[in-house]
Amino acid sequence: MSQRKCGAEEARANLPQLLELAHHGTRTVITRHGKPYAALVPVEEARVRRRPSLLSLAGSGAGLWGEDSTRTVRKMREEW
Repeated sequence: MSQRKCGAEEARANLPQLLELAHHGTRTVITRHGKPYAALVPVEEARVRRRPSLLSLAGSGAGLWGEDSTRTVRKMREEW
C-alpha cells in the first residue's frame, strides 16, 4: 500500500483526486505546518476492528475485596 503526504491547503484543493487515490489503496497523510494532522485512508483500513468484550473479565477479581465484598464496600463507605 503506498502513502503520500500533502499540506492541508493542497488536500482541500485536490480532495476529489485524493478520494480516488484512497479508493485505489493510497494513504494520504495531511499535514499542517509540516506536522502530520490527519490521514485519508482506504475504507477497508478504516473499518473499526471489534474489540474483545469486557464480559470475559467477569469474576476475574473474585476475592479481591476479601471474602465478603459487600461488607468491605460498606466499611469503606462508612469511612467517608
